[in-house]
Amino acid sequence: MKDDPRRHNAAAYPWSLSIPTRFADMDPNRHLNNVAVSRLFEEGRVRFHMDMRKTHPEIGHPHFLVAHVAIDYLAEGNYPADTELRLAISHIGSSSYRIAKALFQHGKAFALSDSVLVHRATNAPGSAPMPDALKSALKGYRIA
Repeated sequence: MKDDPRRHNAAAYPWSLSIPTRFADMDPNRHLNNVAVSRLFEEGRVRFHMDMRKTHPEIGHPHFLVAHVAIDYLAEGNYPADTELRLAISHIGSSSYRIAKALFQHGKAFALSDSVLVHRATNAPGSAPMPDALKSALKGYRIA
């Protein structure tokens, strides 16, 4: 993840969200703490899905389970600087997909995250194949 040069380039991610930092996000060294960084990535993932459902009403309200999350810390994030979360889809499978996310401050990536989301049927346990409309919508957000 951190060795892929695209991951450090904000322009490689087709979706973005500005997220302000909070005083409570700081650690004793006045940097954004690990939990705050995780929360920022989570907020971006959730907002992306809300926006995708609004932008692509044909997908309905798909259900997902978070199966995996990884975070690489590249540098210190600071308060009170806002963060820019950038997001792209890095892989689309038959029943899951991988989201590539990066947090930037002052134009530089300070953290990267990958998440694997598994599609599930509304009334059944376990994974389920993703509908074609959902796969098509996700393709529009591929990493450059």
